[in-house]
Amino acid sequence: MLQVEVWVFVLSLIGVLIVGGVIGFFLARHLIMKQIEKNPTVTEKQIRAMYEQMGRKPSEKQIRAIMRSANKK
Repeated sequence: MLQVEVWVFVLSLIGVLIVGGVIGFFLARHLIMKQIEKNPTVTEKQIRAMYEQMGRKPSEKQIRAIMRSANKK
């Protein structure tokens, strides 16, 4: 049977957990960003509907300004 020092096993385990966490973080970040690009959080149609519910007619300039501020990273 293979004998491994305890400290080597512990360091290897910690290293694997750190590497797995970093890879998992970047993978999850990539997937979430991809999902947000496909399904934006706010659309122009939703902005128009919000303005109409408030009883206002939005100008195209107002809608573009809100879209710019929503899409800022």
